[in-house]
Amino acid sequence: MKVRILYHDHCFDGAASAAFFSRFLKQTSHPDADYLYTGMAHTADQLFAESMFDGDLNAIVDFKYSPNPKLTWWFDHHQSAFLTPEDADHYQAGKNSLHFFDPGYRSCTKFIRDIARDRFGYTDTTLDDLVKWADIIDGAQYASAHEAVELSAPATKLVLVIEAVKGSEMVQNIIRAMQTMTLDEIVALPEVAAAFAPLYERHLRSLDIIREQASTSDGVIFFDLVGKDLEGYNKFVPYYLFPDSTYTVSVSESTFRTKVSVGSSPWAKEVNHNLATICERYGGGGHPRVGAISFPVGAVDAARKAASEIVEELSS
Repeated sequence: MKVRILYHDHCFDGAASAAFFSRFLKQTSHPDADYLYTGMAHTADQLFAESMFDGDLNAIVDFKYSPNPKLTWWFDHHQSAFLTPEDADHYQAGKNSLHFFDPGYRSCTKFIRDIARDRFGYTDTTLDDLVKWADIIDGAQYASAHEAVELSAPATKLVLVIEAVKGSEMVQNIIRAMQTMTLDEIVALPEVAAAFAPLYERHLRSLDIIREQASTSDGVIFFDLVGKDLEGYNKFVPYYLFPDSTYTVSVSESTFRTKVSVGSSPWAKEVNHNLATICERYGGGGHPRVGAISFPVGAVDAARKAASEIVEELSS
């Protein structure tokens, strides 16, 4: 039997969700199945190809809904969980007992843990630390910007590797390791340690680049990373560098998209905008406190225009 799990790629919560769900299935119903993983990314033309659902059992965790009839399980916690209104209608009309959605959860891993416990009577205390850190990381519940940026805890080191490593192979190896190993043990794996070292140097360099590129006005930090050879960055760096700011808007490029990132400081006293709703106007989405918009590769002018409009809105 083949189990195909589509998960949010290069995301700690996405990896942890895939790991917890895999462990749940292995221990409750499919111990001998072949578990295969597909990393999903938010792109300008987000479509689920028919070929993605090639398992005897297919699941999506921590990613958008698909109306494909071959989808067996679905878990998501993002406000922007549906690509189209028709998809939302399909979910509501279907009432599938294995499709679960709750945007009230900070992390999908904890959501899956609670569904497994409350609906199926499954618990596994060996994964408690994984669930705890997924909730801290995806819910931006760090004690301080220093904890999030200085990467002293094993989980924060793992975040750097998962978010910044090229390709999906190592992320999927980490998903498999998360099912049986502690976070300390995973960070100490030779391949993970080898990947961490250059990524950490790049992380340190990103602090200097963002400091140089950033401008702040009325509590909003803006920076443009196009052409700076910096694909992705720790989203808490802006608040580490500018602790009195509330919002961040940035433009960046990667091999598969041009991206506008919009965030809010977890330590801000007051946040008055729903960032997912703002991003949805441009075809993006996310959570109330953090969102993003994906544009096609090379669509820098369109991304900069959207970013400028969002900066103006947040500043007001």
